Amino acid sequence: MMAPGIDWEDAFSNRDYISGAETYLEMWAARAEDFRLRQPGKLDLAYGDHPRERLDLFLPEARPRGLAVFVHGGYWRAFDKSSWSDLAEGALYRGWAVAMPSYTLAPEATIPHMTAQIGRAVAFAAERIDGPIRLTGHSAGGHLVTRLACREGPLPPGLDRRLERVVSISGLHDLRPLLLHSMNDDLGLTPESAEAESAALSAPLPDVTVTAWVGAAERPEFLRQSAMLAERWHASLVTDPGKHHFDVIDGLKDPAHPLCVAFAGD
Repeated sequence: MMAPGIDWEDAFSNRDYISGAETYLEMWAARAEDFRLRQPGKLDLAYGDHPRERLDLFLPEARPRGLAVFVHGGYWRAFDKSSWSDLAEGALYRGWAVAMPSYTLAPEATIPHMTAQIGRAVAFAAERIDGPIRLTGHSAGGHLVTRLACREGPLPPGLDRRLERVVSISGLHDLRPLLLHSMNDDLGLTPESAEAESAALSAPLPDVTVTAWVGAAERPEFLRQSAMLAERWHASLVTDPGKHHFDVIDGLKDPAHPLCVAFAGD
């Protein structure tokens, strides 16, 4: 049951509570483009027929330890893979092949459709990269990677046994409050689909290490969402001191940062 009296429009508003929020979009795009110039990858590989069913694959110098996947956020309505390429840097340094998929956005696609797309993207990349699979995602991307870690998730039989670690960064794991938010005009969630797409209301796959990572300076709803997943799934919960919703992902760039270690470390 959702608490009465909460302003759900405000609860999911990040930009209004981050100083200099308007500068981040340009910065993200610039540093991602710079990374692609320094680190050539296999770009725009088609994992499906839709124009947004494309992924970039970055390979380490030596044989990959396995497959690491980053799924972008944007409330299921914004961005694509091209703004986040540099977040592959830490995992690449640690020897992982890193796949970064785009997916069809709302209102063209529903969230269940996006979940299935990310499942297909991971399967596509896993056909090309042997070894264990690790997933991370930010915000809506955190939702999508935890959905792949659900028992009734979209990974095909056998592939789910390769999944060994999931790190959800500021993820959304209880979608029921979004039924009361104006963005649902685009998302098209129903009570049934909101519950079915809420990882915190589902059972996780066995033998997968899960971490809910969230900035300590984030909005209370994001703190609640991460704590709920950690409690329901008996997962690790990390509140990153001083970090907000826009800079909490930066640790993926540094192979020695605790966030990158949680994702791509030994």
